[in-house]
Amino acid sequence: MEILYLLVPLAVVLAGVIVWAFLWSIRSGQFDDLEGPAHRILMDEDEPPRHKPGPPPGPKKPPRRRGRNGRGAR
Repeated sequence: MEILYLLVPLAVVLAGVIVWAFLWSIRSGQFDDLEGPAHRILMDEDEPPRHKPGPPPGPKKPPRRRGRNGRGAR
């Protein structure tokens, strides 16, 4: 039963610290914009990469056959 003489004041002090921290966070603007940072992380602000125009699509050449020595067939 004597432990209550320690635990009750400790709980009151802890509750006071929690209330103080909550009020401080409200006054300092910690809860002003809850959704902004979450949306900002998803928004892509970079420009998309620009692709250089390549050769026009057309029939592709068949791959070159290689001989036994690793060079092109003759």
